[in-house]
Amino acid sequence: MVCSKRMQSWVGLTLILAFLLGWSVVGWAQERTGAWVDEVVLSEEPSAAAALSRLEAGEIDLYSFTVSDPEIYQRILSSDALGYEQAFGSYTELTFNTAGPVFPGSGKLNPFAVPRIREAVNWLIDREYIADEIYGGMAVPRYFPIHTAFPDYARLVDVARALELTYAPDPAKAEAVISSEMEKLGAERVNGTWHYKGEPVTLIFVIRSEDERREIGDYVATLFEDIGFAVDRQYKTAAAASAVWIQGDPNAGEFHIYTGGWITTAINRDEGGSFEYFYTPRGLAFPLWQFYSPTPEFDELADRLNRNDFQSLEERKELYAQALEASMQDSVRIYIADRFGVIPRTAELSVAADLAGGVSGTLLWAHTIRRGDEIGGTLNVAVPSILPEPWNPLDGSNWVYDQMLIRATIDAGVIPDPFTGLPLPQRVERAEVFLKEGLPVGQSLDWVDLNFVDEIQVPGDAWIDWDPEAQRFIKAEELYPQARSALRKSVVYYPNDLYEHTWHDGSPLSVADFVMGMILTFDGAKEASAYFDETKASVLESFMRSFKGVRILSTQPLIIETYSDQYALDAEMNAESWFPTYTNGPGPWHTLALGLKAEAAGEAAFSSAKAGKLGVEWMSFIGGPSLGILSRHLEEAKAESYVPYAATLRQYATALEIADRWQNLSAWYAKRGHFWVGSGPLMLERAFPVESIAHLKRFEAYGDPSDKWARFQEPRIAEVALDGSRRVRSGQSASFDVTIDFDDEAYPTQDIETVTYLVFDANGALALSGNAEPVSEGSWRLELSAEQTQSLPTGSNRLEVIVVPRVVSIPTFDTFQFVTTP
Repeated sequence: MVCSKRMQSWVGLTLILAFLLGWSVVGWAQERTGAWVDEVVLSEEPSAAAALSRLEAGEIDLYSFTVSDPEIYQRILSSDALGYEQAFGSYTELTFNTAGPVFPGSGKLNPFAVPRIREAVNWLIDREYIADEIYGGMAVPRYFPIHTAFPDYARLVDVARALELTYAPDPAKAEAVISSEMEKLGAERVNGTWHYKGEPVTLIFVIRSEDERREIGDYVATLFEDIGFAVDRQYKTAAAASAVWIQGDPNAGEFHIYTGGWITTAINRDEGGSFEYFYTPRGLAFPLWQFYSPTPEFDELADRLNRNDFQSLEERKELYAQALEASMQDSVRIYIADRFGVIPRTAELSVAADLAGGVSGTLLWAHTIRRGDEIGGTLNVAVPSILPEPWNPLDGSNWVYDQMLIRATIDAGVIPDPFTGLPLPQRVERAEVFLKEGLPVGQSLDWVDLNFVDEIQVPGDAWIDWDPEAQRFIKAEELYPQARSALRKSVVYYPNDLYEHTWHDGSPLSVADFVMGMILTFDGAKEASAYFDETKASVLESFMRSFKGVRILSTQPLIIETYSDQYALDAEMNAESWFPTYTNGPGPWHTLALGLKAEAAGEAAFSSAKAGKLGVEWMSFIGGPSLGILSRHLEEAKAESYVPYAATLRQYATALEIADRWQNLSAWYAKRGHFWVGSGPLMLERAFPVESIAHLKRFEAYGDPSDKWARFQEPRIAEVALDGSRRVRSGQSASFDVTIDFDDEAYPTQDIETVTYLVFDANGALALSGNAEPVSEGSWRLELSAEQTQSLPTGSNRLEVIVVPRVVSIPTFDTFQFVTTP
């Protein structure tokens, strides 16, 4: 940049005036750090229509919920006062209670304990009807645990489409299968109604009442009534439903079916873990999951895909195809629809939104939310439900409404790119990834150095397991005298200023926080541990099939080296950081220590399953009886300078740190009345579960510039158009043109990963598939050879094209009809 002397003088005068007057000159001096806002107040608003009225009236600034109502969408588009973000990650399903087939508590029959009956429900329901009529076209049918808008569906589209044809609506087939299985259970149909031991078989259907799931529930309930079942329709809100399907004992028979709703909070570039998460007891530590019993073959497929136990993409696709088929046969849940939704806001509000999870799904919302160019101020946000379940970092609430608040309090080693899902470095400085030669891994970003090597040796001093009685790590050489190898090694480097970042209570981040996470990976799953939770045993068992060891190479700067046979398809996702953010929240070692003391005393438990089994509190760091329990243990911990797992953790926490941590937490609790301590740009000031209100406040010590993540604006989702001849003579070649653009500009070829096509013939079968080739910027062409067209029967064919960009991970689909003539 060239500046004249006159310009330099003007700039200097401007900066001097700014300094004297206390101005912040945007563009020349950006002094704001952390969140742009001072406060965010969140409240409950179950009705999307009411939320829009409140937005227009200025009562709220954002309604953080993915709305799929076409009338509301049109209302937003027609209003100058409103704007929106878009998201594709929300989906609906039917969750079955699989206990039984006879509930011990009531002696009532549970048909859904039988996999074949669950599978038959796929033929009973019409997903196209739900997508078109109930969602008004703002949804597409979904059959599998993989999302139709994510990369894996595009990779497996030929397999998926074939299975979708297999499970297309067929009510007569559904009724025949269900009738056969009901008779095997000893039920009989009397005057058109199913009876068991002389009483009608009544299905208890817990139906969410706040959104389209009410209509879906009524539709499905009617289908069951039509084939001879009585249905008890129980309409419940989030919190009331949670008490039954998540916290309740499945054996008690309090429900048979639940209208599930989920949101994938970041674009999932590898959904292989979905089978483990949704179909095995290893998925979640909730009572319902502990009743899942996949076949040994399906269980092995789920485990292998979760660990990426394959050597090529071809082998992965074969495993995936088998798992998709097995998931349909198992069907502990029936997927219904992937929703396209909008997140309503005021027109002047700006905020980052993930293409999957929307505003609530991204860690970046708290970094970026802002009203116009305003610095500071208070924003009001509404959500459909708030604080329905207890919060704790290990096994607390995973409701999206709670997780939105929690994400604001979180810092992280890496943050998912909201458009691609690739990890972006936040607290990590850089990483090196070493993989065995030949593994199917690619690289997109330069903060990772990817290397392929012939062999990766695991050092003998790497920590590979944990002794809960001696409270120390077990080294690899102790368990395995012979040298071992691994498929992956990652070395993650943290910046020199890592320990200058503090938790919200003022405690500096320390190595002990990282080591605590390593310990908790193992300890709770060990029967000899004072904190043993049987729901964690199978999770650890699966983890240990791949894990080969971890080493802390340096504490200043912090460098952590990890060895494993589990790897991801993207190099960036292989950089394992061990940053102390847990499944459901941030975890400084001292707040977790209080929870561990309460669990060891038998007064509360981190997981709902363990709490239910022992009849104690499901631990909450923010409210309820847990606070009294934790505050009492705080006084004990402070008095004795308590450190959990002292034989190991005291090596990484100085006496001064220990004393300061308990003093800081005491002051925090005295001021705010809760134990939720994070390190993100906003901190939880107060939580009011009864009143359904939460108050987040800017964390003034957060050092990142406020505009650090300002670059995420409009995602470049491809727009696709297909053209070609409507009539193709059998035995002659044919070509079709694919035009790809965004915002009326040609989509650069270098930004397109693949353009795949499928041809469904006149019989509805998948006949052909392949890839189109680029012709020029924004223009691609696919060719069908004479031999290919000759293989098509006479009649109407459907050509489908799937475009997968590199800069966003949402594929675009388009279809074209053509007729094959003799």
